[in-house]
Amino acid sequence: MSEVLDLTCDLIARASVTPDDAGCQALLAARLERAGFTCEHLRYGEVDNLWATHGTADGPVLLLLGHTDVVPPGPREAWSSDPFIPEVRDGVLYGRGAADMKSGVAALVIAAARFVAAHPDHPGTLAVLLTSDEEGDAIDGVRRVAETLRQRGQRIDWCITGEPSSTATLGDLLRVGRRGSLSATLTVHGVQGHVAYPHKARNPIHQAMPALAELAARVWDAGYEDFPPTSLQISNIHAGTGATNVVPGQLQVLFNLRYNPHWDAPALEAQIAALLDRHGLQYTLHWHRSGEPFYTPEGRLRQVARQVLGRFAGAAPEESTGGGTSDARFIAPLGAQCIEVGPVNASIHQIDEHVRVDALEALPELYLHLIKDLLVPAAVPDGA
Repeated sequence: MSEVLDLTCDLIARASVTPDDAGCQALLAARLERAGFTCEHLRYGEVDNLWATHGTADGPVLLLLGHTDVVPPGPREAWSSDPFIPEVRDGVLYGRGAADMKSGVAALVIAAARFVAAHPDHPGTLAVLLTSDEEGDAIDGVRRVAETLRQRGQRIDWCITGEPSSTATLGDLLRVGRRGSLSATLTVHGVQGHVAYPHKARNPIHQAMPALAELAARVWDAGYEDFPPTSLQISNIHAGTGATNVVPGQLQVLFNLRYNPHWDAPALEAQIAALLDRHGLQYTLHWHRSGEPFYTPEGRLRQVARQVLGRFAGAAPEESTGGGTSDARFIAPLGAQCIEVGPVNASIHQIDEHVRVDALEALPELYLHLIKDLLVPAAVPDGA
């Protein structure tokens, strides 16, 4: 069994359903400490975080970012094998977290240790940050650690997140940014009453429909560089007692915006509140800001990643800002350029989550090339 396959299996066997780390970070910290890293365990609430560094204060700071928690497996009887007993069948490793993202974490840690062994006096700092709160509320994980790093004055120049980003083969897609995510719970207040006496009631469904239709139809923008247009999606509407002869007293609506750098959360919140006010609604509105959009423009990080992934995939990668969110949204505001590179994401969060063993075994080498080309660039010939 290869080193990365063995470590990934050890991690899968730990049922680290968010926010429980289940001992994953202790296992990884021991490996990093043997490689010469200084490890700091930051526990906030029920969340474990690991901050490990190697290098000097001079030179660039490269962060490798990942999470040890996983989503619940769902009904275990629906799996072909126990989700927390890793199993290889026909060249494929199965288990919860096989793709998202215990394979990526294992490969990042192995690559970091190999890099330090080969370059013990490398320029700059190589850091590893792991959390057990990426799949959950994301309050006491990287969000909280990033604030701690900000208070310490810790600089981060580049960040590589090992999230599963590839679509068909390892390295065929490079994420260079993510949209922001803003969720809302809207409660429209009416007056409950009998449907036969509508003049004695106030139907919040009827009152809210024009405003909701306007929200759903609004074109927010035409996109931004590599980003698609901002999108608002209504995900749930609930009202009523279940009886057909009762006008409900309130209507609850859940919606989410995925937005590009044309916007920030306060601007979107103000726009929506103004629209609701214009429609004369009586309402309360509760917001949850998951994270602002971030974008890595053309520069050394993208250039190096494009070259390395091109070698591994056999063609230049697609460069994308699609998908949901990742913990890189908390690192980017520290001034870091961020990319996401990882295994194929086709099975993430699904029954029988899996990763191909050959792709898994190639992953540490891919990360090692990224680290080396960023921290130990080839010397420029005289006269170049």
